[in-house]
Amino acid sequence: MIKKRDKTLKDILDLILYDNPSTQEEIAEKLGITRRYVTELLKPLVEDETVKKAYVIDLKSYEKVVESFGQDVSSKNMAGNVLINDMINNMALHVQNQLEASFLSIVENDPVKAEEALKMDFDTNNMFDKIRTSVETIITINQTPSFSKSVIFNEVAYDLERIGDYCGHIAKFTINDTYEIDEDILKNIKKLYKSSKKMIQLSVDSFLTGKIELKGDVMDLEENLHSIQNKSMNIIALQMTESSFDDVERSNYFIYLSRVIKAFERIGDICVEIIDLSGEFHKNMPRSNTPRSFRERIT
Repeated sequence: MIKKRDKTLKDILDLILYDNPSTQEEIAEKLGITRRYVTELLKPLVEDETVKKAYVIDLKSYEKVVESFGQDVSSKNMAGNVLINDMINNMALHVQNQLEASFLSIVENDPVKAEEALKMDFDTNNMFDKIRTSVETIITINQTPSFSKSVIFNEVAYDLERIGDYCGHIAKFTINDTYEIDEDILKNIKKLYKSSKKMIQLSVDSFLTGKIELKGDVMDLEENLHSIQNKSMNIIALQMTESSFDDVERSNYFIYLSRVIKAFERIGDICVEIIDLSGEFHKNMPRSNTPRSFRERIT
């Protein structure tokens, strides 16, 4: 059973975490205790920087403090998070279907499928909003989960929404351009689609199940994706040199086709971001603050 002193400290920390009080007087008033008692309980946490000035909590330290009271604060065990897991799984499946529709619109030169893919993006955006709202609601209702981990659900949903945006870039190519794609490029697009779709499956599976070891497979697929992307861009560059610079329509075609290739590459990069979120969520593995594209240029 949690001690009364520990419960009061937990109430103080939760008040700081969720209500953003500005002074110790405000904390004392809301909890019905003396300011002197608030100061006494917070003093060791201020000294070790678990609680910082202006009353900001180091969330990882917060977890350790609360766990020392014998309370489980793991967001992974929340009943509400089970629901959000299902929502993310459904969103991932939807985005994969959106990617497939965008891909088929190019392979089959089918504007109808392209329009279908663009309409699916509205559902993708709505799914993101629903997950974001659900996470905020759970955090408001349940005061025990780790806020630092719960918000990662929003980041994964946002990443899936970004993948949906890139699916839209692919679909718009079919609607806006009339030139037939070179067969070598088309073969590479098929490979890019296969790799990027698999990366979505693996990265989301890793996040939902905690299978961190899937990162190796994702990184292998990403390396393959970049290799295909480079080959495709070289083919496009060669075709551009063989075309007349006066043919503006043809030049625009090559620009938009390059964006399609880059869209698949960006989908792969986002999948790596998701699997990095998996490592942070399940194993507390910190992500680098350096943007991925910049890290690749300096390594």
